[in-house]
Amino acid sequence: IKLRAKNKQALSKMKTAIKKVRVSKSNDDLKAVIPLIARTAQKGMIHKRKAARLISRLTKGLQARA
Repeated sequence: IKLRAKNKQALSKMKTAIKKVRVSKSNDDLKAVIPLIARTAQKGMIHKRKAARLISRLTKGLQARA
């Protein structure tokens, strides 16, 4: 139960950070969220390709707005 709670907390933290980047449109927020996504993938909570896709889309979206 403890491990499941820890995984859920990490996923929630990552999703919240992603939403924050999408709303704020700040480059600093993006730099903070990329390692968070990578760490989540490295620990096996999300697939590595999903992590790459998320990072790519966030970066592309931020560049389009700039």
